Amino acid sequence: MSSNAQIAQHDASKRYQSARRKVFFDSLFSLVRGRAPELLSFDSVQMALQAWQQVEKRQPEMIPLDKIVGSVGRYRDFTREFLPRESISEARWQAVDAAMHSQTGLPPIEVYQIGDAYFVKDGNHRVSVARANGLKDIEAYVTTVDTPVTIDASTRPQDLMLKASQADFLRRTHLEELRPGADVEVTEVGSYYELLQHIEVHRYYLGLEQQREIAWEDAVASWYDQVYLPVAAAIWASTILERFPGRTAADLYLWVCRHREDLAAGGELPSPVAAVTDLSGELDGSSGRMVQSVKRALSSKPQPVDLAAEAVELTRQEPTALPSEEPPP
Repeated sequence: MSSNAQIAQHDASKRYQSARRKVFFDSLFSLVRGRAPELLSFDSVQMALQAWQQVEKRQPEMIPLDKIVGSVGRYRDFTREFLPRESISEARWQAVDAAMHSQTGLPPIEVYQIGDAYFVKDGNHRVSVARANGLKDIEAYVTTVDTPVTIDASTRPQDLMLKASQADFLRRTHLEELRPGADVEVTEVGSYYELLQHIEVHRYYLGLEQQREIAWEDAVASWYDQVYLPVAAAIWASTILERFPGRTAADLYLWVCRHREDLAAGGELPSPVAAVTDLSGELDGSSGRMVQSVKRALSSKPQPVDLAAEAVELTRQEPTALPSEEPPP
């Protein structure tokens, strides 16, 4: 073995041992954080999002290493930062490291792209070695997988159930096609089902109003335009969301629908938009008790809702009014 090869092997060994030490400390810190540094399983993500349509790019491109968040088959062999676990052969890892520093170098890896994240199809060791060497980008053949749901470097395994619910909601409503750029995103899994219930009841009352069967797509568009959007616009125009980091306008929309009677304080039942306006004023002028009350409500699980009272807006009424009748069984 030449002296250059010995030096390369020695350096590769040092990098491998350093990476293994980082695995130990990352595992230790994960106990404190309550979150293990796990890679995402491509198969699990694909199944959860029902993302099957693929487009393979013919030419390789440079992709950011920190956006590679999962693997097709080796997601248990590396940490989220692609540090090698015990199952990874030290000799093979070092051989890949040495090849990276040789004149021939390494071929591009192969990845799937979902949203703004990448999953390794072939080249897990190359990704691990590249990150251990401090590289920021790597050459890859990319196959894009179409999905309406955003996946990025912050997505964790525990987020998949919510992402799956969001994908199902978008597939059922076709909201992105009906209203491009529509922002209806919630932070609780059950809330997407609740939104679908709102649309169903709005469709029912719309049919009574117009004395005809309402197409599902028409009901979705009407609900978004006449029910959801006025409330969301009032929320965006206020400072409410600043009080609740991590929450969305759709979260607040659902909360207002559930708690209009509480906000009425024994008086006339306010419209959702009026409830948002009143709540915004109370929060801005409160001493903190109202804020804490809303925070507790938003942190709790959704309760069963009176669909007719909280989800429906008849077209003959003002855009901000909701009926209070119970729907028939």
